[in-house]
Amino acid sequence: MASIYVFHGPNLNLLGTREPQHYGMRTLAEINQEVQGLAEQAGLNVECRQTNHEGDLLDWIQALMTEDFLILNPGAWTHTSYAIRDAISGVKVPTVEVHLSNIHARESFRETSLIAPVCLGQISGLGSEGYNLAMRFAIDYQIRRTKE
Repeated sequence: MASIYVFHGPNLNLLGTREPQHYGMRTLAEINQEVQGLAEQAGLNVECRQTNHEGDLLDWIQALMTEDFLILNPGAWTHTSYAIRDAISGVKVPTVEVHLSNIHARESFRETSLIAPVCLGQISGLGSEGYNLAMRFAIDYQIRRTKE
């Protein structure tokens, strides 16, 4: 059975305390619990992981299968990692990029995503609700795919 993966990049383990004006007050555990509940209601497997090590994230992405789905918040790697971009492109896993804050309304170095061009879409600036929207999209995508 295909799975939905939710991968969180660097510093997202600090949610709830780190710059709440940008990232909100919800913890990563709370966000993960909510998206897991949505997937379980739809009868789909979901796995959430967070890392501060780019190589770990690359290994996780490379292990995905094309029938899986990835919701990815690459954090600061959004703007710097050609390696993550190439991994997503290389495994051809359908991916939605998620950001809690609006990366297009912050510092200029945050405006460019190297990841977005190899994703189905990007959700930015909607706080933790962005993860829920991405999960609903992933669920619909997986259901449509199984009917084809």
